[in-house]
Amino acid sequence: MASRLSNLCFDAHDTFAQARWWDQVLDDFTLDPTDTEPGFNHEGAAESGLEGPEERYLLFLEVPEGKAVKNRVHPCLRPIDRSRDEEVERVLGLGATMLDDRRDGEKGWAVLADPEGNEFCILTRYQPGE
Repeated sequence: MASRLSNLCFDAHDTFAQARWWDQVLDDFTLDPTDTEPGFNHEGAAESGLEGPEERYLLFLEVPEGKAVKNRVHPCLRPIDRSRDEEVERVLGLGATMLDDRRDGEKGWAVLADPEGNEFCILTRYQPGE
């Protein structure tokens, strides 16, 4: 039997801010309800998370060091209800940074970074059956 992906972890200085930012970016993930309960200490939280479909989870873990090199693994996003270019502009408006624009007409992708420098790509619009 093979393994099943449980979660993806992101290093972060401010775990809750990262979780909130990615909550705005991703349609099918929401803040972990335990992170929004009264009394949850958002400042200095060692971890915060987003719940996704099929028990998938994005976990933001507090680390003391800053990002120093390119990610070896990164998420690739495919917009559902807007074009790639519209999604790139939306996410840039949320505070992402453009790292490498590999768009070529209707082909290609954009490489961006979240507010703490973690890379991700935005691909062309999702087409059913892909």
